[in-house]
Amino acid sequence: MDNRSFYNSILTEHNLRPSNKRELPGANFSLEGVNPNCGDDIVLRLRVEDGVIVDGAYTGSGCAISQASADIMLDLVIGKTKEEALKLSDLFFRMIKEKVTEEELEELEEAAALSDIAHMPARVKCAVLGWRTMGEIFAGDTPSQA
Repeated sequence: MDNRSFYNSILTEHNLRPSNKRELPGANFSLEGVNPNCGDDIVLRLRVEDGVIVDGAYTGSGCAISQASADIMLDLVIGKTKEEALKLSDLFFRMIKEKVTEEELEELEEAAALSDIAHMPARVKCAVLGWRTMGEIFAGDTPSQA
């Protein structure tokens, strides 16, 4: 199986069977993220305890890329500190701009499946929606409700 097929299967799996698309009782951070260009709309919810993301989920609707990216992101950041999650977010944004090393790309695990988005400018905002929303949650750093 070539890399593109492997990556497409990752995106398809996360879109059809997302593990983090659900409500999250007990979330202490919540923010709606919207991509006005295409109508993607998610509500990202995180439960952070002692600086660690102990659980996360999202609800909403959108294209396969926005939904799969949010699901992959949550798989990657649950169990990480806010600082670790923001570092991964920075790597993700740099990957989209094609400015990461092979070692950095490996840190993104399944999120690296979205590296080809750099060649599809119209889809970049779809891929970064969940990541941008998480960054906005931590930029405010105060619990909120969407």
